[in-house]
Amino acid sequence: MGRNKYPEQTLEKILDASTKLFIEKGYEQTSIQDILDTLSLSKGGLYHHFKSKEEILSAVMKRRAQYIADMLEELLGSIKADNAKEKLKKILYHLSTDAKTHMLDSVLSSQISNPYFVVSGLQTVVNLDARIIGTLIEEGVREGSLQTEQPVLCAEVFLLLLNFWLNPALFGRNYEETEERLNYLQSVMCSLGLDIVDKAFIDNVMSGYKQMGVF
Repeated sequence: MGRNKYPEQTLEKILDASTKLFIEKGYEQTSIQDILDTLSLSKGGLYHHFKSKEEILSAVMKRRAQYIADMLEELLGSIKADNAKEKLKKILYHLSTDAKTHMLDSVLSSQISNPYFVVSGLQTVVNLDARIIGTLIEEGVREGSLQTEQPVLCAEVFLLLLNFWLNPALFGRNYEETEERLNYLQSVMCSLGLDIVDKAFIDNVMSGYKQMGVF
């Protein structure tokens, strides 16, 4: 890759190539030289944007967060359903079966013991994803399909439990232990008036973890 007059394009190409390598080889097995070779890029061209492989992974994480937020916004506007509850269930089903999300999660799961990435994920869930989901829960409360109090707070609790408490890679749990917690999550959310977790969703989440090689 020659000298690029458009640094934003170079940055995107670095992230594209790095993400592909992280998925195919694994983060730990991917070297800076692998990224340079894939792009035919000089070290100076790479270090103009990123000082380390960790910085690249951080950018990949931020890109994933934005991808999910953008997808949530798009689904909110495109999915049709009889009410907000059914719409939310369809959105969750879509998220749990999205191949790109699973591929990116397989990269991030290798960094699950890194406090920086865990905290960054927590902040994204609370500050971004929960606010988007919370607006749909508020709609469900207004129309009567959902009966929960404090919709945004309920969204935060749901997503924190789903993305972190349930994560088998974070706690070293097996298939049965993870499935048990998903079933318990279903009971907890029902008790909070957010009856959106069903068997199809549970099966899809478990299938996603299997695809990531967690079990």
